[in-house]
Amino acid sequence: MTDASTAPTLPDHLSIDPRSPHHVAAVFEHDIGIRFNDKERFDVEEYCVSEGWVKVPAGKAKDRHGRPLLIKLKGRVEAFYRSPAA
Repeated sequence: MTDASTAPTLPDHLSIDPRSPHHVAAVFEHDIGIRFNDKERFDVEEYCVSEGWVKVPAGKAKDRHGRPLLIKLKGRVEAFYRSPAA
């Protein structure tokens, strides 16, 4: 992994789905984290910092294409690059 100084700036709206217009592949070359309401979340599929929401899977439910159903949670969102473990 590279350090955060060479990483691109994190976008306001980001999705892990490559079909989404909000997917930025260069960001996923680095380890990123999402803090939602002061707790780090590891199951975030999509986020928007300015609008204050994250989308997370709704349990084990799947849509007809086999992708997880997502629910939108509103609150304070912070995206950051995780520092590499020493």
